[in-house]
Formats: sequence, C-alpha cells, structure tokens
Amino acid sequence: METGFTTAAYVVSAVLFILSLGGLSGQESAKRAVWYGIVGMGLAVLATLVGPGSGLWLLSVILIAGGGIIGYYVAKRVQMTEMPQLVAAMHSLVGLAAVFVGYNAYIEMSHVTAMSVEMRHGLRGFAGLLAHKTPVELSILRVELFLGVFIGAITFTGSVVAFGKLSGKLSSKAEKLPGGHVLNAGAMILSVLLLIAFINGAGAWALILMTLLAFFIGYHLIMGIGGADMPVVVSMLNSYSGWAAAAIGFSLGNDLLIVTGALVGSSGAILSYIMCKAMNRSFVSVILGGFGNAGGPAMEVEGEQVAIDADGVASALREADSVVIVPGYGMAVAQAQQAVSELTRKLRAQGKEVRFAIHPVAGRLPGHMNVLLAEAKVPYDIVLEMDEINDDFPETDVVIVIGSNDIVNPAAQEDPNSPIAGMPVLEVWRAKQVFVSKRGQGTGYSGIENPLFYKENTRMFYGDAKESVNSLLPLIE
Repeated sequence: METGFTTAAYVVSAVLFILSLGGLSGQESAKRAVWYGIVGMGLAVLATLVGPGSGLWLLSVILIAGGGIIGYYVAKRVQMTEMPQLVAAMHSLVGLAAVFVGYNAYIEMSHVTAMSVEMRHGLRGFAGLLAHKTPVELSILRVELFLGVFIGAITFTGSVVAFGKLSGKLSSKAEKLPGGHVLNAGAMILSVLLLIAFINGAGAWALILMTLLAFFIGYHLIMGIGGADMPVVVSMLNSYSGWAAAAIGFSLGNDLLIVTGALVGSSGAILSYIMCKAMNRSFVSVILGGFGNAGGPAMEVEGEQVAIDADGVASALREADSVVIVPGYGMAVAQAQQAVSELTRKLRAQGKEVRFAIHPVAGRLPGHMNVLLAEAKVPYDIVLEMDEINDDFPETDVVIVIGSNDIVNPAAQEDPNSPIAGMPVLEVWRAKQVFVSKRGQGTGYSGIENPLFYKENTRMFYGDAKESVNSLLPLIE
C-alpha cells in the first residue's frame, strides 16, 4: 500500500513539475505554473514521509516546519534586486544537501555490507535496498554517490562564490590562482583517479579527498569568471544542482529525485546554452573563465559625457513618436520599475509607440528584467527581445537606457580587444536620441568603459533612476 501510493504520488508530482516548467515560458501561464510546482513538491514531500522506510516523523515535521518558516521569512525580506544572489544561495544549499546525502549513503552502505547475510534480513528502506544488491550493483552505487558528491561539492562552493560576486562581497573581476586552468585540470584528473580507487574498494579517505578537490574546483571555476557572465553562471549552477540531485536519486533509488534532477539539470543547461549563444560565446569558454580575456589593450574612448536635465528629456519625449526603453540592473537597484510603468502609460496615452528592449543577459539573473516589468504591470506585448527590436533603432526617435552598460556597449562591435568583443548588443546608438539614466560616471558592474556615453546623440541623465523617472512624470502631460 505504501509503495503503491508513493509511486503514484511520484508520477503525479513529476507531471506537475513538467507542467510547471512548461508554463513558466509565458507570462499569462506563469502564475498557474508556480502553483503546479508548489502542489507537486508538497505531494512529493507527503509521499516521502509516508512511503516505505520512512520514520522519525516528529523530527521530519519539525525540520519541514523550520525550513518553511525560514523560507517564508527570507521570501518576505529579500528585495527583487537581491533575487540573483538568493538563487545562488539556494543552489549552494542543494549542492551541500547532495554532499551530505552522498556521505550518508556511503556510511549506510559500509554498515550494511559489513553485516552477515542473516543480519540483513528484515532491513527496510535504503538499508533493505542495499541488502539485496549484488557486488556489481554496489560498485555502480559507488560511482553514483561519488558523482553526486562531486557535482554537489562543486555546486556548493561555486554558488557561494557566485553569491559573493552578485552581492558585491567579492570582486566581480575574473581572478585565478597562478596556474589557472592547469590547477582545475589537475584536480579533475586526480578526482578521476580517486573514483577508480573508490570503485575498487578504497575507503572514506578517497571520498573525502575528492570532496576537497571538488570544493576547490567550484571555488576556482567561478572566481575565474567575470561579472559580465554572472547570468550564465547562475543558470549553469542551477543545472549543476539538478545533476547533483539526479545522481543522488540514482544512489537512493528515488525515481522522483532522478526525474526532478534531470528536469532541472537539462533546463538549466539549455538556458545556459541559449544565453551563451545570445552572447556569441562558447559555453565551454564561459564556464572555464575564458570570457573577459582581451587580446590587447582596449580602444581609448574620446570625448566627454554631456549631461541633460529632466526638462530636456521631457521635451524630447513630448516631440517623439516612437520610444524604446532599455532596462538594466540599475533599474532594479533603484526599484524604478513602477515609475517606468507609469511613464509608459502616460506616453502611450498620448498616442506614442513605447516598447521595451530586453537583452538575454540583462540584469544578473536570466529573465530578471522581464520579471521586474511584469511586476510593474507593463503590457507584455510591448516587451521585446533583442533580435526582435534591434533593426528598429534607426527609426526610433528616443531611446531611454536605465541602468545598463554592457548590453548597450558599441565596443562589442567596434573594439576587437574589448572584453565583450563579438557579443551581440542592443544597438541603441543608431536611434536619433539616446538618454542614459545613471547614478554617475562609473563603468558599471563589469568595469568596462562604454563609448555610447560619449557619442554625439547621447545625453547623460544623472541621478537615481527612480527619482529621475519620477521627475519626468509631471512634465509629460
């Protein structure tokens, strides 16, 4: 009875997870998709608690309640601007959980294999599963839990470093230890040798040493990736956490964990590939920290940044027929999305064409800008991707760039030595007028100078993005 209910519940949960992923592709279906995921996870937890081999219900309920309370507190406290680092932090917990579960599986396996055949009778749960495994199956289990711990350890330290870079606690620059990729390659080779030793009966020392090496690989890999690549890194770590969960699912014989891990791992990998393609970068190059290594000195930027006040921007908007708004992380930091939405409403009420241009890696999280605009009730049909709108800039009267740097940087096309050379960008400089809302004259998160700010048709609208946009609202009547 327990087994039948758990199996059926796992199948339903897997279907709900698939529906959840599919629904997240559209704004209209996203809210429903989130509920599919919530119900699926709730059902999965319930089925696990009452399934075969379950026990310690009081402890389980206390831990679930504690986790739920912490999760609710964090969700209420975290601002949208902090969402990227929150996602990175969650990935680190998934990786660490995979490490702990892998070690627990190894301890249980060592305990059961040390028993006599008579003592193994009557064992339940994971121990009962181990008791019926042949020596070949136990060797396969060693590979599964070794890989689960390996991927989980890389995910943990990599996510911690990503959290530090996204939150500003660590430098956003790509930094490597002397030896660079050789150190990572050496650690990988040694891990493979440890896997061979572990399969052939090596004790816990092989697993522990591999875990330390994996911790180092995760740390060194992500430290070697620059800030401009953080959206890809977050997506990549999401994929890693999924594969870690799937590997541990094989170890535990848990079908739902395998399916869920595979869904997360494959979707994260596909998203990472799509984002790398949008950046015209090799996925392997990005994850190995190759992006950001220029071949020579960057081109010097000539000219000066010319400032403009709210009256000047408002005057241009009143005369414009077509307006494109390019949001970036600066809009998120200033929480200016509501003000931008109100500005959009006023301009459209006057019969002007207003659209939003979204770069695939805008912000520090995949889809970051789309979520902010949806939160501010911006009509989704005027939110366009880079490929859909890039050709329209020459016919656009006014472009307003709010807190973006790399995604509108012409150096990607004009300077072969630029760290972002070859990356497709929003060609806003082709519009008749460009207004850039920035706090000051800094180079932004990635530290790359932007020639756009010095072009003749560009004016700098300095100040906090929310205050700047709000100052325009009474002038647009």
